[in-house]
Amino acid sequence: MLTDRKLRGTGSPNGPVPLSFLGQRLAAWVDRQARFLFLLPAVLLLILLSIFPLIFSVYLSLVRFQLVPGGFRFRFVGLANYRKLITGIEREHFLGLLASPTPLIWALAGMIAAVLLLFVIRGMVRGRSTLPAIAGRAVFALIAGTLVWLILRTLTSGGRPGSLVTTMVYVFMGITVQYWLGLTLAYLTSQHLPGRRFFRVVFLLPMMITPVGIAYMFRILANLGIGPFTPLWEALGLAEVSWASDPWGARIVVMIGDVWQWTPFMFVVLLAALESQPLELLEAAMVDGASRWQTFWRVTWPQILPVTSTLVLIRMIEGFKIIDLPNVLTNGGPGTATESLTLHAFIAWRTLDIGGSAAVAYALLFLVTFMALSYINLVHRRLAGAM
Repeated sequence: MLTDRKLRGTGSPNGPVPLSFLGQRLAAWVDRQARFLFLLPAVLLLILLSIFPLIFSVYLSLVRFQLVPGGFRFRFVGLANYRKLITGIEREHFLGLLASPTPLIWALAGMIAAVLLLFVIRGMVRGRSTLPAIAGRAVFALIAGTLVWLILRTLTSGGRPGSLVTTMVYVFMGITVQYWLGLTLAYLTSQHLPGRRFFRVVFLLPMMITPVGIAYMFRILANLGIGPFTPLWEALGLAEVSWASDPWGARIVVMIGDVWQWTPFMFVVLLAALESQPLELLEAAMVDGASRWQTFWRVTWPQILPVTSTLVLIRMIEGFKIIDLPNVLTNGGPGTATESLTLHAFIAWRTLDIGGSAAVAYALLFLVTFMALSYINLVHRRLAGAM
């Protein structure tokens, strides 16, 4: 009887359970757990490469690295690394040198403060606005106003931008030029012009070169004394000019290299957007007598706005991480004039200021998060939802 019970299954109040039923339950349980088993390596890899460094870097930003006999140690210092950037010895390096406010600066600051205040009040008078939404608008206005005040005080005469403002100059000036240049090239190559296939390939060549290679190439091209364009500079009387010793000259060279590197990315995405437009709309505009300019602004431009908003968001997030060009072209110089936040953090890490490097990296993270969320809430959703 025992042998027969083992063969038939375990007993139950309703009688023995068949072995086939137990096998089905076991197979069903294995199927349910299999998805977790297959996802486990990816989850562990994500934790190892993303989440753990993110959390550990928070700890690093709160400590100070010290060499001791036989090794090293981390001494907890709290927010001292952040205070060093804002009010301490790294203040001019990070925030820059603030110029004395002039009447023009006060006027511009007052206008911007009025716009931000109107933005907050507008959110408060809306019937659907909740307390978190109003608080979010107030925080945005406070941070945006502080950044604008910092930009006005450091970019005017007598001021000197730090790595924070320099990074924002790289991003916003670079994206503006890259977008409009990429859109112009995409529009021209989308027309039925001779040689457009050739130029489509030529315009993509910078994407095939590594950022470090582009930086070294521009370092050679920008050498006015022994570079390949030396005869041209001599003819123009610029052979003795040293752009590397002038802060804005060095920044402009870095931005030119960044534009040359990233314009093809804008170009290829916008070209795909232009060529995916419905031809019926363009033909209808031509039948109605619209010119090319009117067709572009009234038909083409609204059609590519959602792509534009996403493209600018991606490029903005990527632009804040610029490091290769200022590092290779100028090594952050003259002084610290061309240092981006990423290069600032790298140089601090290279000098074993691990805590300071982590603090700069988290300041960059906060800045990118604020800019991206602000852009999504104020621009991206409206442009994407308008179509």
